[in-house]
Amino acid sequence: MRMKATVMGMMLMASAGGASAGEPWKAGERHGTTTVASAVVRDAQYRDALRYTVWYPAPAGSREVALTIGPPDAPLFDVGRAALDAPVAGARLPTLLLSHGNGGSARMMGWLGTALARAGYLVIAVDHPGNNGADTMTLPGSMLSWLRADDLRAALAAVQADPVLGPHVDAERLGVAGFSAGGYTALLAAGARPDLQRLLAFCQAHPDDGVCRPQQEAVTHTMDARIAAASSPELSPWISHANESRAIPGVRAVFLLAPAIVQAFAPEQLSSLRQPVSIVLGEADTVAPPQSNGEAAQALITGAALQRLPDVGHYDFLAACTAAGVQRLPELCSTSVPRTNTHQQAVDAAVRFFADAMR
Repeated sequence: MRMKATVMGMMLMASAGGASAGEPWKAGERHGTTTVASAVVRDAQYRDALRYTVWYPAPAGSREVALTIGPPDAPLFDVGRAALDAPVAGARLPTLLLSHGNGGSARMMGWLGTALARAGYLVIAVDHPGNNGADTMTLPGSMLSWLRADDLRAALAAVQADPVLGPHVDAERLGVAGFSAGGYTALLAAGARPDLQRLLAFCQAHPDDGVCRPQQEAVTHTMDARIAAASSPELSPWISHANESRAIPGVRAVFLLAPAIVQAFAPEQLSSLRQPVSIVLGEADTVAPPQSNGEAAQALITGAALQRLPDVGHYDFLAACTAAGVQRLPELCSTSVPRTNTHQQAVDAAVRFFADAMR
């Protein structure tokens, strides 16, 4: 299966002006900032800024450096490697939007983004305001989850306008990928409309469901706190638009890793999706239980593919933990199977899926 994925990835790179099998691309990385109006209500410092990271194929001679998360002298996560600000290899590249999970970050998903870049994709990831690990987490950042799709749209527009990266964006081959709450974001971007009251009702009926319990990333953001926030004067103008479409025009394929918050979608919203959808999840996931999330989505989305990974938990889709990370963050770093194996299976699945869906 890995050989097949590699061959398909090299075929895709060749179609985009890519390298030969004997001279593989490196992963380039660039950073940027744009603005999005809704960030003000989500960000702890009331900023309207949106950070984004772009990974892309870079020439084989580019110098990659280690990507980590945490203190430079004692990083907690080993993300992988990329060549910072390297030239972009290839012409117009199939483009993917990538959304992290609750309390994650673009960098946390770099293990996937850099692998997809080496396979010939231009990948745009964001730090969702008020809901990322680099900034202070806020209740509005968790509560106003549907605004995450607006972040992806804004980042795409910013990259398209960038003089270096813009000419390489292929909006005719546009896909979206997401982990956990990022999977929910990907479904929003594909056109599924959320229903806030449906999610609240589900959690009132199933308070022990993993999605409804306080998360490790923000234990104070309980469902009761979210219900109270829904009626606050500060958030009411945003809540009133909660159920509107957040579709991003042109999305042709949707890849979901351990998707969460699936109960926010009425069945007809998922069954009406027409893009190819692929879902990869861990059978040991207690944070986004497969039965009420990934498996529920697969049962409703016509033709959706589902791959279950035995003994894999929710946080196995985060970046690999260092020894310091294992010691300091055991709840995020403990695993029953090597995380590198889980990552490779997810990368292989993504490369196969996007190569077929966006050819």
